[in-house]
Amino acid sequence: MIRPHAVEDGMTAVLAVRDRKTVVVDLSGMDSSQAQRTADFVSGGVEALDGGLHRLADQVFLFTPAGIQVTLN
Repeated sequence: MIRPHAVEDGMTAVLAVRDRKTVVVDLSGMDSSQAQRTADFVSGGVEALDGGLHRLADQVFLFTPAGIQVTLN
């Protein structure tokens, strides 16, 4: 789980997905503007890697590497 404090901290999540790790990113500790920018940054990086994005809660996201399927109930 990653709890970024700045947009740049989102790179940790992108690099983890690149390394074939599944990552939960909790943006609830950031102000809404920074949280949105971070979510956009990480989403774009993960999409470039053909990874997946799943929203778990209002400001909590699950990012997965390419080829990983997630079923949420």
